[in-house]
This record gives sequence, C-alpha cells and structure tokens, in this order.
Amino acid sequence: MKPVSISADRLFEEHREALHWQWIAGHAHPERRFDEAALRDAQSAADLVGYLNYIHPYRVQLVGRREVAYLSEGSDDVLERRVSRIVTLEPPVIIVADDCPAPPKLVAMCDRADIPLFTTAAYAGHVIDVIRAHLAQLCANRSTRHGVFMDILGMGVLLTGESGLGKSELGLELISRGHGLVADDAVDFFRIAQDTIVGRCPELLANLLEVRGIGLLDIRSIFGETAVRRKMRLKLIVHLVRRETLEREFERLPYEPLYEELLGVPTRKVIIAVDAGRNLAVLVEAAVRNTILQLRGIDTYQEFVARHQRAMEHGSDEL
Repeated sequence: MKPVSISADRLFEEHREALHWQWIAGHAHPERRFDEAALRDAQSAADLVGYLNYIHPYRVQLVGRREVAYLSEGSDDVLERRVSRIVTLEPPVIIVADDCPAPPKLVAMCDRADIPLFTTAAYAGHVIDVIRAHLAQLCANRSTRHGVFMDILGMGVLLTGESGLGKSELGLELISRGHGLVADDAVDFFRIAQDTIVGRCPELLANLLEVRGIGLLDIRSIFGETAVRRKMRLKLIVHLVRRETLEREFERLPYEPLYEELLGVPTRKVIIAVDAGRNLAVLVEAAVRNTILQLRGIDTYQEFVARHQRAMEHGSDEL
C-alpha cells in the first residue's frame, strides 16, 4: 500500500460523528502516526487494523468484550504484564468497543506510553469495517489518467485516446442519452482492493466537461443531479483511435478480450475507430453491453467460432 501520513487525531476527527467515540487517554501526543514500514509492507487495510493480537505489531488494536475481560481478570501483576505487552506492539491507536469500560490498567498504561485510547459504544466488527475502509482509501495506490470516465449502463467506463478525437463530445452525447459523468480530462484512480479500482473526479474539475468551441459545461446544472456520479468502479477501457491506426495496428476481430493493466490490475479494453459518419455513442453502448455479456459468460465470438466449426464438419460429412 502507498505510505501516507496518518495521525491519531485525524483518524479520531474523521469518524467522531459516525462512531460517537471518546478520547480518554494518550492525549500528550495526538500526532502519533502509523509506522511507515508497516504502511509500506501492508497488502491491504486488513493488515493495519484488527482485534488484540500479539503477532501483528503497528496496527490499530480493537478491544472488544472478550479482550476487556482478559485485561480485567487476574492479579495486579498478571494484568500489568498483559497490558505492557500491548505497548511493546507500538499500536498507533487502541479502541475499546462494544460499549465496554476501558480497563483501568490499560488507561494508565496508555497515558504513560502516550498511546491514544478511544472508546465507543459501536459494535467492534462495525468499527473494524469503518476503519479498514478509511485506511484503504487513504493508503490506496493511485494514478491519474487522461480521459473521460463515465457510468454507462451501471458500468464504469474510461474513454481514452489521443487529444482531438472527440472524447468530451462523445461523453456529452452519452450524458444526453441518460448516462452519467464521473470525470472529464483528468481522472484519479485508486486501487482499494486486490482487483478493484475506483475512479473519482479531482475536486477542481467536479461536474465539469470541456467541449471545444463551447467551453466548460456544468453538467450537474444543465442535466440535473442524476447526470453526475461521485465515483465508479473501473470495468472497461474504450480506446478511440483513427481508422488508419486501427487497420495498421489492431485486429479487426480479436479472438480474445483485450486487457490493459492499470495499477497492476488487468482491465478489459475495447478499440473503436473514429471516422466520419460513425455513431460513436451507439458503438460505445454496444461495447458495454457486449462486455456485460462476456462477464456473464456469454462470448459471441466463441459461439460464432463453434458454429463455424459445426458448419465445416457438417459440410465435410455431406462430401
């Protein structure tokens, strides 16, 4: 995952309203941060938050009902030893969930070690889900791509191609046909899971589409709230090329789906030639519908090949 600076006070403020938690210990160093090596080595947000576990250091530690009982039952020496083990893990934050009172030994140790201690009435599993989602977004590998990112038939589609081919005009026509705009010109992509990429619009360009000769259009104001999307999962890349480029460099009938790797995730790709008289919006919609069929296991090209093979076998039998 991408190393970023994540502090305890930022984490607390981000979810103060959602989790209704309180900061009861470890106020001396609110800027306490996640270990950079742990962030760099983490494969997902699941590696950065979890229940009390002595095997995985440098992660947000969740203390639920069972953990509270474990840290509250026993002699003073035993409890002191159990709590001191937690400190050696150097957690950036400790969260006591399930509406449990924080064990006094834990509170005292967090104050001495300057480890932020939060308490919340929320269910521990829900807290883990919220924190993991937050960390996945903050630490996700990211990339900015040039193109128009659209919601077409519920699928996130990135329109790419060299400048001047009419990507924005195509996006405008697709919007007029009822599809949604995510971003124009620059799209921020985040890899939030092993095989999941989410695209967002930079705040500076939100709801805007540039059309040559007209200028900037506020799509939300012109077409309404339903014409824009905040984010979408990337499922398909539609690459626009000039006709001569298509004929020279690409197969007319590709025998297998094309893919382009983005942030280490292979993404389906379709090549469409731009030429006078071609209705690109209809072609893009057809490409999206065909991709949906392929994802459902229906491959028209392979069915045609099988049909052709049967016809050849039938013809040879007649001979």
